[in-house]
Order: sequence, then structure tokens, then C-alpha cells
Amino acid sequence: MSKQAADHHKKAAEHHEHAAQDHKEAAKYHEAGNHEKAAHYAHLAHAHHLHIAHHSAEATKSHLEHHGKK
Repeated sequence: MSKQAADHHKKAAEHHEHAAQDHKEAAKYHEAGNHEKAAHYAHLAHAHHLHIAHHSAEATKSHLEHHGKK
């Protein structure tokens, strides 16, 4: 695997971890009735999911460029 593809996979994994934490925070605030804070963390989690999609696509693209299409 190319270094560039590996870097994108690592970044996607980091965003998964951050998204999971933000979802936990959103749940905590939602249960406490603080819907504004819950929405804030839900939006942060969503942004991480967008980054995950980007890095996953870039990893695939880099992998295909490095190893060729079969």
C-alpha cells in the first residue's frame, strides 16, 4: 500500500474515533435535556463523518493509482 493511501486510512480512523466521542457527548447532553449542546456535538460528529468519507475515497484513489486497476 502506498504511504499516501495508508495516511488517508489513518486519518479516517482518527475521524472515526473523534466522531464516536462526539456522538457519546451528544447522547449525554440529550439525556440531560441540553438539546443545544447535543445538537452541537451531533454536528461535530457529522463533520467527522464527512471527513471519513473524503479520506476513504482518497485512500481508494491513491491505492488504485499506486497498484493499478485490475
